[in-house]
Amino acid sequence: MSSRAEASRGRILDAATRLLVREGGDAVTIAAVAKEAGVSKGGLFYHFASKELLIEGLIARDIAAFDELITAAGDVPGAATEAYLRSAEQETGPATQPVLALLASAIVSPTTLDALRETYRHWQARLDADGVPPHIAAVIRFAVDGIWLADALDLAPPTGAARSAIIASLRDLLADAMGA
Repeated sequence: MSSRAEASRGRILDAATRLLVREGGDAVTIAAVAKEAGVSKGGLFYHFASKELLIEGLIARDIAAFDELITAAGDVPGAATEAYLRSAEQETGPATQPVLALLASAIVSPTTLDALRETYRHWQARLDADGVPPHIAAVIRFAVDGIWLADALDLAPPTGAARSAIIASLRDLLADAMGA
């Protein structure tokens, strides 16, 4: 795909994410996404032949971005678990908006949950093989997933010193598990 086509595809996915976050799943129509992205319906259909393929593209992009974060962590024991933990340090971290988009996407197209379920199995397997006791890696993953959800849905998310203390406690748990 050319860089111009890739940029247009990215603009469309960004527009769909903004609509999902701002107005919810019902607002994601082909016409609304095209308008938000500044492209014609035909331009949108060039990249995504249906609303379901648009949602699948959105999920695939968000999954790929987080996969990249985990892969970039390397193979040092505990590195992937630390990367997962690091993703929750900032209130507007790398997963907050994609989490909301993924949740809304699942409402728009429930079949997209299958891809997300498979991805989470893959992420958990990577954490299980991270050299950290699997139950500790799972505790950290569940805590981080909860933080992402709280951020995405504004469910009294931890902020400031409270957030830092939670992350520090999880990091201490990881260090203790690694014998550091």
